[in-house]
Amino acid sequence: MTAPRNSFKQALLQGKTQIGCWMSFAESITAEIMGTAGFDWLVIDGEHAPNDIRSIRDQLLALAASDSHAVVRVPVGETWLIKMVLDAGAQTVLVPIVESAEQARELVRACRYPPAGVRGVGAMASRTTMYGSVGNYIQTADQEICLLLQVETRAGMAALDEILEVDGVDGVFIGPADLSTDMGHQGNSAAPEVREVIGDALSRIKAAGKAPGILATNDEARQAYLDMGAQFLAVGIDVMLLAQTARDLATRWKTD
Repeated sequence: MTAPRNSFKQALLQGKTQIGCWMSFAESITAEIMGTAGFDWLVIDGEHAPNDIRSIRDQLLALAASDSHAVVRVPVGETWLIKMVLDAGAQTVLVPIVESAEQARELVRACRYPPAGVRGVGAMASRTTMYGSVGNYIQTADQEICLLLQVETRAGMAALDEILEVDGVDGVFIGPADLSTDMGHQGNSAAPEVREVIGDALSRIKAAGKAPGILATNDEARQAYLDMGAQFLAVGIDVMLLAQTARDLATRWKTD
């Protein structure tokens, strides 16, 4: 047996649009519910949600029967942490705040086995090989790992063309909230100056042969980013979806 085929990575290589959603509850049952919704991909957020390696593993288990592909966003781009999420069964990793080609190269190496990288060779005792039942995992894993980098600062934008030249980077995700704040707009990603930078970045990513991605939480932004060429688009965040629906329902039916 070989490493499982990464359907999300293949879809990106084929130029297919992939619609996803963020998961911030850090709970396996909500991940399982989200897995029934029909999204192409779902982010297990290790940066801003209260996740640890056990809760990430449990959400990967919860999504195992779903057609939605699990993307794990690590809190920081540390080799030891990437090693843990890969061994827990993640095949696609999203790394925040990437600001240089050197950093991108190190992240590629963290996702690959020697001699091409530095990933520890201990997967035969972990979930990613189904505890040793996938006998040729180590020989076939590298080609199925999908590495997505977040560029979300002015420094990252300045280094974008160099980052895009790094072999092994499958996609680049623009973080609109962080970028707009770093540009002085305090989270207002709809500001014309920010939209211009985002549009230019998405075009450059696509032109470099990488998949461009971004997050939007309203219909205007969703359509705008698709029109700009976003290929993997997150269209919401689970916590926000629950909060907004609950508030709307309460407002509609309260009598006092």
